[in-house]
Amino acid sequence: MVVNFKTYQEAHGASAVSLARTMEGIETNARLVAAVSPLDLAQVVQAAPNLEVWCQHIDPIGFGSNTGWINPDTAIHWGATGTLINHAEHKVSLEHVAMLLDQVPEDFQVCACAADTDEARALAALVPTYVAVEPPELIGGDVSVTSADPGIVSRTADAVRETDERVGVLCGAGVKTGADVEMAVELGTSGVLLASGVTKAADQEDSLKDLVSLL
Repeated sequence: MVVNFKTYQEAHGASAVSLARTMEGIETNARLVAAVSPLDLAQVVQAAPNLEVWCQHIDPIGFGSNTGWINPDTAIHWGATGTLINHAEHKVSLEHVAMLLDQVPEDFQVCACAADTDEARALAALVPTYVAVEPPELIGGDVSVTSADPGIVSRTADAVRETDERVGVLCGAGVKTGADVEMAVELGTSGVLLASGVTKAADQEDSLKDLVSLL
């Protein structure tokens, strides 16, 4: 379960540290991952050393004159073990994703986001660690993709595995409950990518416990 902190007020700065510590303390067999802002990365890694922490985005650039871009080497230096790429809120080209995959270490986790099955298939051909399908119209909403469009989840899971069985599949958009997560797995995914279901929950710890309760 990858929790994307985005730039929510409830998940930045001191709040990002607090949420990461909460995630670290959840007793579960599920794998929990925090995807945080590069500005919060070092503090989150230091505060929650037993939590897997990814950077929300990095770029295929090296050291040098690259103002405003995020260097993978710097993210790794500060403790990132993975990244999201091509999220609906930060789209990039297939070439950008391919270049990034060529640059990062083999064990560095890359989750490439797709809006639909066709984009997921194209991304899977590049062999990232995961492809996450998230219909943009459902992101941040109150209805889970697993209920609103279960077909896109199962079709994408099949398409990704047909393209390259080494690539894992996640789904997201509107995921908020343990039942949503359970359904995602039943539809053929390895897990979920979510944000507001945790970050904007009235009680983040209770939300996390519920999300992993059926796993």
